Amino acid sequence: MKYLKILFFLFAIQISAQQGGMWIPSLLEGMNETEMQNLGSKMTAQDIYDVNNASLKDAIIHFNGGCTGEIISDRGLILTNHHCGYGAIQSHSTVEHDYLKEGFWAFNDAEELPNPGMYVTFIKRIDDVTDAIFKNVTSSMTVKEKQVKIDQNIAAVKKKAVKEEWQEVKVKGFYNGNQYLLFVLENYTDIRMVGAPPTSIGKFGSDTDNWMWPRHTGDFSLFRIYADKNNRPAKFSKENVPFKPKHFLPISLDGVAEEDFTLVFGFPGRTDEYLPAVAIEQTVKKVNPAKINIRENYLKIVDEYMRADDKIKIQYASKYASIANYWKKWIGENQGIEKSKAIAKKQKLESDFQKKVQSNSEYNHLLSDFSKLYNELEDVALARAYWTEVIYRNIELLRATFRLYQFEEKVTANPASFEAERNKLINSSKGNYKNYSARVDRDVFEKLIEIYATEIPATYLSNKLKNVNYTDLTNAIYTKSKLTNLEGFNFLLTGNQEEVLSKLNADPAYVLGKDLSNDFYKKINSKFHEINLQIQDVQKVYMKALMETFPKERFFPDANSTLRVTYGKVKGYYPKDGIYYKPVSYLKGVMEKYKPGDYEFDVDQKLIGLYNAKDFGVYGEKGKMPVNFLGTNHTTGGNSGSPAIDAHGNLIGLNFDRVWEGTMSDYNYDPEICRNIMVDARYILFIVDKYAGNKRLINEMKLVHPKKNK
Repeated sequence: MKYLKILFFLFAIQISAQQGGMWIPSLLEGMNETEMQNLGSKMTAQDIYDVNNASLKDAIIHFNGGCTGEIISDRGLILTNHHCGYGAIQSHSTVEHDYLKEGFWAFNDAEELPNPGMYVTFIKRIDDVTDAIFKNVTSSMTVKEKQVKIDQNIAAVKKKAVKEEWQEVKVKGFYNGNQYLLFVLENYTDIRMVGAPPTSIGKFGSDTDNWMWPRHTGDFSLFRIYADKNNRPAKFSKENVPFKPKHFLPISLDGVAEEDFTLVFGFPGRTDEYLPAVAIEQTVKKVNPAKINIRENYLKIVDEYMRADDKIKIQYASKYASIANYWKKWIGENQGIEKSKAIAKKQKLESDFQKKVQSNSEYNHLLSDFSKLYNELEDVALARAYWTEVIYRNIELLRATFRLYQFEEKVTANPASFEAERNKLINSSKGNYKNYSARVDRDVFEKLIEIYATEIPATYLSNKLKNVNYTDLTNAIYTKSKLTNLEGFNFLLTGNQEEVLSKLNADPAYVLGKDLSNDFYKKINSKFHEINLQIQDVQKVYMKALMETFPKERFFPDANSTLRVTYGKVKGYYPKDGIYYKPVSYLKGVMEKYKPGDYEFDVDQKLIGLYNAKDFGVYGEKGKMPVNFLGTNHTTGGNSGSPAIDAHGNLIGLNFDRVWEGTMSDYNYDPEICRNIMVDARYILFIVDKYAGNKRLINEMKLVHPKKNK
């Protein structure tokens, strides 16, 4: 491990013009700090991450476990994406008060709406615990034995961690398990909705513009953290008060120009930059096409219902957006990998690697190991993708059977848990059925179950789906199952344990779902994890080998939902020969896309009036209103809601998307075409101030002019 630490240090002191990478904020001193300053940053590494003093990290939050947010006032005001707050906005909406359609603005604290179950997380400290995690882990151990020991060491490290009683800790692996860091966290659970523009602004362009440029979306929403009188985490209470942050981000009114420095701070979800070529090829040619086809069929069915029925539109708005998001991303990802020749590049790297390690018995078999293991994985990986997309994700009735299957397994193993587990199911089902239509789900079931039965590798197909008429199966289930509505669901869970399980196992939907769930656990998932565990072990050694074999190359740890910094510049790009995309879009583009009555491109009349009058206040620029801009920052899912920060540490924008040509950056970041898309902070202020008329929110923010004052 000492040798690896020396390697990490050597990488840290190298200076390169390369952009891209998701860097650990506690390890920025050296190469990262120098490179940021060469790009134009005026900040030090300590300005960004400091345990003892206020720094940028104290304004960054993990928003509800999936997105990023930032604190933009001394009263705990949170800025994040509209799509990150979408579920909360939807949950507060009704046909009579549709906040998705109308927007929502709280004009005093009392109007701010609580969101049960929502939470935000601050990172208080990051410690390197690599040596402690590998204590007594030896090369003679099997893969499973190593993992058992590592898990034991992680538990011991977490138990000994120095923290306050209200804080929590987690340990995460980096560089494919070659390094481990401990994070000390604070979770706040009293989060209230403060403001959100209507979807005609916050989701303008919807699915058509998703992943595209030029973009014209005001993808933001506002929440607030409440704490107890000691400023500590507390459950919702009317006695709670707005949170006082250690640091919040001032907002720049000066805007952006091409080549300006940008820093994006947040919680990127997952990247796989160091996979072998055989893995990328399997993803592009086998797994992605299967998932794309399933979601394409789901979206077509649901879209027709949403366009015809406003109630269904509200019920399915968030679900539709979620499914469409990665459907389109996978399409762009496949195209980007092909366009950037990512597989060929990896093959070239692997060829060079193999030549260098030919005489090294520890490393010379790694690529052949990958080839063998991914060949074994292909069918089960495909089966797992079909099961996850069809049974678990897109057919809601079968997802309900999966939850009930888990319930039966738990209470059968531990009868004493029956009441508690039943209550959990009943409580969670209320929200699920609120946004459920059996009519929609029935059509989705009939189409997707046929795809599942005809496309999944034959080894993994359930006997119950062989030689069946899919229309007859659909009719039988949706006319006879009690699981198509909340009342029926609760009926099945009424009675003692014996009665409940008897009723469940007589329900036709549950009978099918149980069989499919058994297939998943006993055939699909067990085999997938067996092979994947071996792949992970090879990948760990391969990561170490790459770093040793190419010491002059830069290696950042793959994203894993931990706090990261990525820096770059405001910059346009060439998507095709002879075409250059400028890096800033304007409100004029919204009006050019305007289609009255269209759910994606309709424009609010008040916004049209402000545009026609050129009433942009202090937020406009030479008679124009900037909306979105591009950067070279290396981002992924989880960076939604991340702040775009200028050279001085001020907020200049809000990250929310990537360009379609560069979505393959999860596997292959290419600085020529990979761009992240951000909402200009001035557009956010313009909407809050001029459109919503909410001066109280503007007045609690700190607005600055760093360019004018330098």
